[in-house]
Amino acid sequence: MHREMPDQESELTLSEEASAAAAEAAVIEARQEAEAGQPVTPAEFDQLKTERDQLLDRLARLQAEFENARKRAEREKIEYRDYATGNVVENFLPVLDHFELALNSSGTAEQLRSGVELIVKQMEDVLRQLHVNAVPAVGEDFDPRVHEALGSVERHDLPDQHVVEEIRRGYKLRDRLLRPALVRINSNPKQISE
Repeated sequence: MHREMPDQESELTLSEEASAAAAEAAVIEARQEAEAGQPVTPAEFDQLKTERDQLLDRLARLQAEFENARKRAEREKIEYRDYATGNVVENFLPVLDHFELALNSSGTAEQLRSGVELIVKQMEDVLRQLHVNAVPAVGEDFDPRVHEALGSVERHDLPDQHVVEEIRRGYKLRDRLLRPALVRINSNPKQISE
């Protein structure tokens, strides 16, 4: 949303530091002149005091602007998150409606099963629209980046370290793993010893 914030923060910090440094330099210069035996005239003193006051006022304004920008960015981030969440929830409302219809139906168990299968298909379609896809599991090589092994089975007809059973499906949002697939993998001692 606002990717410029770190730069603005740096600029404000630098401006604040520059203002503070300028005020400090003016005070040091006045002290040095006073210590060097050169008296500071009341006009010079008033001018330095005015400059210092202006710099401090500018510093306070910059701090207030920075604080307002930070609060605005936080508010916009929350609004954006709510907007994005609303769009996702809106896609799932028809799925929820169909679950409620299934719960209130008085059909046979087979009809209910058929209805739930249609709802699952509808849910998968919504996930696909949101770029959420299932992690391939059964028959694939075990990949610890996307699979979590819960155990192994020993089968001689399948290659070693292949997924033989999916216990819980894993999902990716585009290329980012949302959750790993829980799987059982094959242990083929004949293949290991060869």
